[in-house]
Amino acid sequence: MTATTAGRPAPVNGRVAHWFAELPTPRPALPGDRDADVCVVGAGLTGLWTAYYLKHADPGLRITVLEAEFAGFGASGRNGGWASGLIPGARDRMAGAYGRPAVLDWQRAMNEAVDEVIGVAAREGIDAGIVKGGTLRVARTPAQATRLRHKVEQDHEWGVADSVLLTPAESAARIRVDGVTAAAFTPHCARLQPAALVRGLADTVERLGVTIHEKSPVTAIEPGRAVTAHGTVRAPVVLRATEGFTASLKGLRRTWLPMNSSMIVTEPLPARTWREIGWEGRETLGDTAHGHMYAQRTADDRIAIGGRGVPYRFGSRTDHEGRVGERTIGQLTRTLERMLPQTAGARVHHAWCGVLAVPRDWSATVGLDRATGLGWAGGYVGHGVTSTNLAARTLTDLVLERDTRLTRLPWTGHAPGAWEPEPFRWLGVRGLYAAYRLADRHEAGGRVRTSPIATIADLIARRP
Repeated sequence: MTATTAGRPAPVNGRVAHWFAELPTPRPALPGDRDADVCVVGAGLTGLWTAYYLKHADPGLRITVLEAEFAGFGASGRNGGWASGLIPGARDRMAGAYGRPAVLDWQRAMNEAVDEVIGVAAREGIDAGIVKGGTLRVARTPAQATRLRHKVEQDHEWGVADSVLLTPAESAARIRVDGVTAAAFTPHCARLQPAALVRGLADTVERLGVTIHEKSPVTAIEPGRAVTAHGTVRAPVVLRATEGFTASLKGLRRTWLPMNSSMIVTEPLPARTWREIGWEGRETLGDTAHGHMYAQRTADDRIAIGGRGVPYRFGSRTDHEGRVGERTIGQLTRTLERMLPQTAGARVHHAWCGVLAVPRDWSATVGLDRATGLGWAGGYVGHGVTSTNLAARTLTDLVLERDTRLTRLPWTGHAPGAWEPEPFRWLGVRGLYAAYRLADRHEAGGRVRTSPIATIADLIARRP
């Protein structure tokens, strides 16, 4: 390590994520051509949850999972550790297309899925440091407070009656965030250690008889087969669970946009600092700025905080090791210290980034084409820890040809449309987040309503 100007060690940068104490030894690669009943491409949470539920539903199924690196290498092992009930999509827009009752049921299913994740982890002995402490969202400007009140009103309209507004004093009783003008709380979220969850799930499905081949990047997904440099897996059902890496597959470059998100984590904070901050309920913490942040108090008493950083790389390219620019590390550190000045001087221990998948209409999709046997799930817009579980159970029902409540949810078979070709994709995303940064500065002046800059940006981007 090199020394910083303050004389402290520089943070570890990249190496996938802080959540991995050390990078795992990959499982053996695909040793040649193989046959299976179901081939799952991607050993993140979507793929592993799908293998888990399929194997429980039909223990005789021969299931092979192919992974380019190692289980949890992507967003599943790099995220902020929020198992939340947030819907990965635009509720109003989806209701217009599929009906209000369907979206209400989708929201109920998402809330229930939080407890499903917790329950499976407990039953399978997966220690992921899970605490269901809910989510605290804070506003620190009048415009943010207006949006927050509107968000709670929307939650009530969509059946989330236990989403409540808090006064600044009630917010401080949970976490003493500086400058809070309003806050809201929902119980439908659990903090967890994401790499521990995904690695534990991989071990679990192997014990059930699922075959996982790592270091086996798939170069093509076609009806009846998944092709790698090591061989081909032939299966009547091939399921794509590649999320932010989908653009690397032939013919899928414009399907989902790989949006980049960055994180830092502090060194463990001393007990006196925690007495000043509070955070005894282990709530997840977010704000209502346009360039939003998300954070958690980790099981070993650090603070992990994330935000957008460099949001998109030209041509839908993705990073490998997850290195973060010094500017982004500085931005996240300043955000942490502005919101929690009690942390001033705390060393940043690790910084990393990863990609999440964003569909053109910002709404996730799950589906199976029975004619080709090709299935997919993803586009979770950053809300994937819980959504992957619900998507996997939906895929399971589709593969087994069950007509269930889950297969009737509005994201089943949803077609979000394709992203624009380059350079319009790059220009649009860069312009979008430049507009959001400008809107946050605009609102910092005290305006009560959302900046028109952000309103126009949302309309152009079709964001919910």
